[in-house]
Amino acid sequence: MATFKAIVIEKAESGTKAALADFDETNLMEGDVTVRVDYSTLNYKDGLAVTGKAPVVRRFPMIAGIDFAGTVEASSHPAWKPGDKVILNGWGCGETHLGAYAEKARVKGDWLVPLPQTMSAHDAMAIGTAGYTAMLALMALERHGLTPAQGPVTVTGAAGGVGSVAIAILAQLGFTVHAVTGRPQEADYLKGLGAAEIVERKELSGPVKALAKERWAGGIDAVGSTMLANLLSMTRYGGAVAACGLAGGMDLPGSVAPFILRGVCLYGIDSVMCPIERRREAWIRLEKDLDRRKLAAMTREIGLGEVAEAAAAILKGEVRGRIVVKIG
Repeated sequence: MATFKAIVIEKAESGTKAALADFDETNLMEGDVTVRVDYSTLNYKDGLAVTGKAPVVRRFPMIAGIDFAGTVEASSHPAWKPGDKVILNGWGCGETHLGAYAEKARVKGDWLVPLPQTMSAHDAMAIGTAGYTAMLALMALERHGLTPAQGPVTVTGAAGGVGSVAIAILAQLGFTVHAVTGRPQEADYLKGLGAAEIVERKELSGPVKALAKERWAGGIDAVGSTMLANLLSMTRYGGAVAACGLAGGMDLPGSVAPFILRGVCLYGIDSVMCPIERRREAWIRLEKDLDRRKLAAMTREIGLGEVAEAAAAILKGEVRGRIVVKIG
């Protein structure tokens, strides 16, 4: 009977419990592609699932992990054959479908995208859902018509995974980026990624005005709640903000004033069920528009046995940039 190592989340008397365990391959869920997982990554949602701080997991037992890059072992799907290098982001993995913190995964072939030719599996997971989400946010701002000539843009949660990749991409494309962070000690790191100015978090953490002084042409927000409401109130006429996170909360304590008096647009970014063609476009753009040297500078690697500790740290805001999880 074949088994493999996985981080398995089980129901416990007080919530849930995650542990590194042997998992029986016969208990993998239905899917037409079986993948040998090479690398995964750690996102904020993974932190919530592994620690049990939020009800991310919807069935038990669950293998945690929402992302993987790996090699196809077996496939009955017409698009994939053994040996193909593939990426998966989201689709409920680690929530309703057995996830990525495991040496093997069985998934639907329709969920997979090809690993870009010039990108390693390690690079792909250094990007992960956080970086892929950052690119989806940028693509939304581009569809809005935002260009570097319209003025500076801001990135909240700047030292985190989404924020770090967003800064690097925006700077690469010629935008003047203002990085919002509550960790002033990370100023040199953020400037190294391309931030032109560091904004203290407290400037966007106070009471929300219906309309504040116009500061930015647009922004990417990974925090939500009061910070997002303040960002909207400070966005210039005709600008846009792409919202993709909730680390600060799910509420939005603002007003309609930015929308109806300044024509500001708020774009919601969903990475989990995003259509496959937009996913493919995002990964093509990431291959082209993300400086790999900057990606390396924001990334560190851990093993499966270190995921629990890292999951607790990411929820405390103690993780800088991206964490790659080496599988096996």
